[in-house]
Amino acid sequence: MASNIRKKMPSDSILYINDININTCEKFKNEFSSLGQIKIVPTAREAAEESKYVLSIVPGAKDVKNVYLDEKDGIISSRIDEERLLCECSTIDAKSTREIGEKLKERILGTYVDTPVSGGVPAAERGDLSMLIGHPAPSPESPISKRLESVLSMIGSPAKFFYLNHLGAGLTAKISNNYLSGTILLATAEALAIGVAQGLDPKDLYSVIRASTGQSWMCDHVMPIPNVADFWVPSNSGYKPGFKTQMMLKDLGLGIEAGIQVGVRPTMAEAAMQVWESASKDERCYDRDGSSVYLHIGGNLPAGYEDKGKRIITGEWTFE
Repeated sequence: MASNIRKKMPSDSILYINDININTCEKFKNEFSSLGQIKIVPTAREAAEESKYVLSIVPGAKDVKNVYLDEKDGIISSRIDEERLLCECSTIDAKSTREIGEKLKERILGTYVDTPVSGGVPAAERGDLSMLIGHPAPSPESPISKRLESVLSMIGSPAKFFYLNHLGAGLTAKISNNYLSGTILLATAEALAIGVAQGLDPKDLYSVIRASTGQSWMCDHVMPIPNVADFWVPSNSGYKPGFKTQMMLKDLGLGIEAGIQVGVRPTMAEAAMQVWESASKDERCYDRDGSSVYLHIGGNLPAGYEDKGKRIITGEWTFE
């Protein structure tokens, strides 16, 4: 996402970056500084201080609050600027984002919008993520709208921009979507494991599912069995990189919490959560893409594969 911003923003503009891992920042700067100036800053406050646009994406609500509300290093301690646009791309609960938005508004620090993303690593690399935007649709009466669409177009596809009217609505949609993602991926892994164990060739089974009622985005784009998809999916590269297994706990937890809040019992996520909790402690799945849950539930790998902890060996390749 950051690389697409640097590629698409004016070459004479400065991109300020901040991350808790300084090595990641240095690597990014070395790779992309030929496109324009990149400055590494030690705090979120300093990243926002000279910026008219801020985009943030971190793991959880606690991290988002540190980025925005820490009185020493957070954005809330930066200079007043009512024209600053703050886009929060993280997946957190809607209540937290509304709390953050209110406090930033009180300090006159700009317009804070929840803009969670969907589409996974491939869409992030292509720069055509879906954007779930907690803000009214663009209109001539809203001067912020054009700027919002302009900056989000650096990382997402306008054809997949969903304006959901008010702060927190983007996250509500994201949580509902991720509820489906986490449960459908697990169901897909279990169904494939059953079919393969019963003797079906995984490619034949996938061909049937793809053309039948069990077809899903998760099966097509996060195929849990290596070398079934004829394009890149995490399982084809040792289940790395991708959406980490342990992150599924946060996403499904948000779905469960949201359901309980409105009196809808989230039975599917409650059952799936038990498996994801177990998988997150499995060395075959920890820090690997969630599709590695296929290994945790006992799914068979294609002939020639051997999984040894965090290593997949096949023929002449070894994927760490």
